[in-house]
Amino acid sequence: MALLQEIVSYCNTTLRIAEIGDWDNALNGLQIENSGKITKLGAAVDASTRTLNLAAQAGVNFLVVHHGLFWQGLQPVTGILRRQLRAAFDHDVALYSAHLPLDVHPVFGNNAQLAAATGLRSATPFLEERGQFVGVKSRTSRSRRDLLVKLKRSLGSDVRSFNFGPGQTRTIGIVTGAGGSEIYRVATEGVDTFITGEAPHWAAVAAEELGMNLWLGGHYATETFGVKAFASHLSKKFKLPFEFIDCPTGL
Repeated sequence: MALLQEIVSYCNTTLRIAEIGDWDNALNGLQIENSGKITKLGAAVDASTRTLNLAAQAGVNFLVVHHGLFWQGLQPVTGILRRQLRAAFDHDVALYSAHLPLDVHPVFGNNAQLAAATGLRSATPFLEERGQFVGVKSRTSRSRRDLLVKLKRSLGSDVRSFNFGPGQTRTIGIVTGAGGSEIYRVATEGVDTFITGEAPHWAAVAAEELGMNLWLGGHYATETFGVKAFASHLSKKFKLPFEFIDCPTGL
């Protein structure tokens, strides 16, 4: 058993919650407190009624998510929000959210974890957004085919690939989640193969114009890595069991 504030303090420091700029409605950090005692950790990509209920069913009372509850901003506690809060309160589930702080972390971050899973070494930060670098870039020499196969295995799902770049990749950029709209900025960094979660329609046209490989692994799939890695780390640190709550969106 661990105390809530002990875990929250460690999370805030490790993820540099106070230092990392983000959208206001991300509301990084502890979003819902519980009675104070933690016996099991959980991780999920998205906070929702479903993930909160599944966490409760699994005995989780500290849930780490990448996308928290308050993206709509200030709102009355009615309807959906009331239902979500009630699920947490009824089952004494604390909710901790980390958006950009978990994307950019050099060890537990979505980008760093996906780079490691695909065998990319010496990945360095790139693509500045809100005062920090939101992606990683790796210089290597890998065949496009082999790298794509490795990426699919790492994600455990198919990848939508637009192969307009070189067959022998040299510079790979990774921005998990919805990074596709940054394709022109990514190109200025010398990236020939861009891995992200999702992209707008025009990004596929841009990839052809730029002579770039654009690979879309899914917003959800590319952002399972961070919450899993960080919750697993917390599990070892605080000697608590951990469970991943898998609720894929298909996107």
